[in-house]
Amino acid sequence: MSLFAMNRNDLILFACFTAVVLAGPIIFAPIGAGYPDLLQKFAIFGIFALGFNILFGLTGYLSFGHAAFLGVGSYTAVWTFKLLSMNPVPAIILATLAGGLFATIIGFISLRRTGIYFSILTLAFAQMSYNLAYSVLTPITNGETGLQLAQSDPRVLDTMFGRDYGAVLPSSDLFGITMTGYPGFYFCAVVLILCFLITLRIFRSPFGMMLRAVKSNQNRMNYTGLNTRPYAMAAFVISGMFAGLAGGLMAVTDPLAGAERMQWTASGEVVLMTILGGAGTLLGPVIGAGVIKYFENIFSAFNEGILTRFFDFLPETLQHAAVSLSSLFVGEGWHLTLGALFMLIVIFLPGGLMEGFNRLRNWFVGRFGGGSGGSAEPATA
Repeated sequence: MSLFAMNRNDLILFACFTAVVLAGPIIFAPIGAGYPDLLQKFAIFGIFALGFNILFGLTGYLSFGHAAFLGVGSYTAVWTFKLLSMNPVPAIILATLAGGLFATIIGFISLRRTGIYFSILTLAFAQMSYNLAYSVLTPITNGETGLQLAQSDPRVLDTMFGRDYGAVLPSSDLFGITMTGYPGFYFCAVVLILCFLITLRIFRSPFGMMLRAVKSNQNRMNYTGLNTRPYAMAAFVISGMFAGLAGGLMAVTDPLAGAERMQWTASGEVVLMTILGGAGTLLGPVIGAGVIKYFENIFSAFNEGILTRFFDFLPETLQHAAVSLSSLFVGEGWHLTLGALFMLIVIFLPGGLMEGFNRLRNWFVGRFGGGSGGSAEPATA
């Protein structure tokens, strides 16, 4: 089956996804999220979550070490900028390959175990990678300071083609288009759309069906004589390549790499994104990534001054009470709001936000469409 041979429902889904992503600056402007830096984060972490969902959502293997591939991708991209060119295309290609190679090494060992033992192994590898980057491999990673660009970097391809950045510290550019602001977002957006297309085809392919079978009952498949490990390994490597690509895009929009991108908290964040949006669905991880990054960047920016202006229609006593109460959930307390939201989702919508959307859709169709809740295939969207 051709990569671009899609049925009608998938074609509509892909077209709608593409339209929403490209119109992001307009769609998200009313909620204060239409500026390019945040939109770039939506796209980059959407790719990160899509890749993680291929492993966790389809096979059921829960990795706590995906931040290692994110960090490797960032370091690879920055070294590409330093040694070859400031063009982002070689950087993201090499970052993707580096993430896949590193995932092959870790997966070869970790996939010998399943369940919690697999999760602990991936966490251990991620922490080892973080410590190596932070203190051992300092000639490569520059330790706690992080890997940054310098005017003295060779950049042999740029030099070969006569590019001279002078005394200005260069930034990544795509054939003269600087990867900052909205051009940087649209570059990330196009990559996100391509990654979504690849994920869509994986979900609908026989390979994706085999991955679901691994999640459903791996022991039964082994008893039939089918070796499931190559399928899990392939999913792990593809997932690592997505993470490496996301790390490379981080360096494209902000040319530096630090060991903090490999911490266990970054691995836990992508787990939350996937579960919050809906593990095993197509759109869920992207939505989950957007929700968490929105809370992190918008809710965390609310302070008492903004809250006071928001509640200025209340009497002074009630205003102070409202500001005091709401300040617990915004600003530095935005994690409390996210935690409460995550708790409600897990309790009432174990399938994530996508389960809630599907329930609303089925209710709407049943209430106003005069029929059943629609076909089963779009429910995995």
